[in-house]
Amino acid sequence: MRKPKFPIIHVWLDELSEIVKDEGILIFMILLPLAYPLLYALIYDTETQRELPICVVDDSMTGRSRDFIRRVDATPEVEVATHCTDMEQARELMRQRRVFGILHIPREFNERLWRGQQAVVGLYSDLTSMLYYKVEYLAVINVAQELNRNIKVLERQGDATTAREESLARWPIRFEEVKLYNSAGGFAAFLIPAVLMLIVQQALCLCVGMSMGRSRERFRGLVIPPTKHYKNALAIVLGKALVHFLMFMLMGIYMTVCVTHWFGLPNLGHFWEIVGMLVPYVAASTFMAMFWSSFIFRREDCILLFVFMSIPLLFLTGVSWPGASVPPFWKAVGSIFPSTYGANAYVRIQCMGASMGDCHFELQRMWILTGIYFLLTWLIYYFEIRKAVGRSVLD
Repeated sequence: MRKPKFPIIHVWLDELSEIVKDEGILIFMILLPLAYPLLYALIYDTETQRELPICVVDDSMTGRSRDFIRRVDATPEVEVATHCTDMEQARELMRQRRVFGILHIPREFNERLWRGQQAVVGLYSDLTSMLYYKVEYLAVINVAQELNRNIKVLERQGDATTAREESLARWPIRFEEVKLYNSAGGFAAFLIPAVLMLIVQQALCLCVGMSMGRSRERFRGLVIPPTKHYKNALAIVLGKALVHFLMFMLMGIYMTVCVTHWFGLPNLGHFWEIVGMLVPYVAASTFMAMFWSSFIFRREDCILLFVFMSIPLLFLTGVSWPGASVPPFWKAVGSIFPSTYGANAYVRIQCMGASMGDCHFELQRMWILTGIYFLLTWLIYYFEIRKAVGRSVLD
C-alpha cells in the first residue's frame, strides 16, 4: 500500500490503525464513554430520596403529637416504619440499618404548646449520607411550620372577624419558593452534568496514556518509531491529536445531547453553543493528555495516575464543593486542568441557559490551556525526535 505524501496524514492513519488493533485502548475510547454516563445516570435517576424509613419515639402520647406524626408520615420524603418505646430501642434499630432516622417527641410537647411556650422536637439522623439528613429535615421542618401556622390562627381566631384577617394571621408574610435550574432539587441534575465533562477528560487521558505506554514498550522507551515519517514534531502532534479530538468530540456530543435527553437532565442549552464549548474543552483535554502521558512508560501506569485524579478533579471544579470555599492553593492547582472550566461552562450553558458570551471567562481559559499544552507537547515530541535520530545513528 502506498504511503500518504503528507506526514500528518501518515501519523493520523498510523495512530488510528494502532488504536483499532488495541482492545484496551478501544475500551477506553468507546466502551467507557458510552457506558459510564448511562451507569451514573441510572444510579441517580430517582433524583431524590423517597419514603426513607424512620422510627418514632412518642413520649407525649397526645392527640397533637399523633397528628404531628401522621403529617410527617404523609410527606413523600420519609415513612414512619415503626414506633419505639424508648430511645435505646430506636438507636438499636439504627445500628441494624433498619431505619435511618429517629423522630423523638418529648413528654412535655403538648403542655408547652398549650402554655404558649416553644416546644422542641428531636430529629436524630444517620449522617453516613447527607441525603438522609436532607430529606428527614425537610419533612419535619415543613410539618412543624404548617402546625405552627395553624396554632397561630387558633390563638388569634377570636380577633379575626373576616376571612381576610384570618388569612393574614396564617400568612403574615407570604412567600413563594422557586427552585432555579434544578426544579426537582435532585442529585442527578446537580451532579451528573459536571461528571459528564469529567468522564470526557478522564477517558481521553486513559486512552492517550495507554497508547503512549504501548509506544514506549514497543520502541524501547521512545514515544515514536524511529522512521522518516516521524521527523516533524508539529505533524506528529497534530496527527495524533486529531484522532482523539474527533472521536471524543463525538463522545462529548453523545453525552451532552443523548444522555441528557434520555434521563431528563437539565437541557436549556442550544446544540451549537454546547458544540462550541466542547471544541476548546476537548482540544485542551487532548493536548493535556498527550503532555502528561509522555511521563508514562507502561500501559498500566495511566490507570493508576488518571483514575486516581477523578475525585480530586471533581472537587476542584467547584460544583460538588462550593468554589468560594476552595483554598487559593487548590484553586491554582485546579486551573491547570480543563475540567475545572469545562464543567462550569457546561453547567452554565446546559443547566442555567447561559450563552457563549456568558461563559467568556471559561472559554478563554480553555483556549489558553489548549495553547500551553500544545506547546509543551510539541517540545516533548521535538526532543523525542532528536532522541530517536540519535538512536538510529548509533544503531
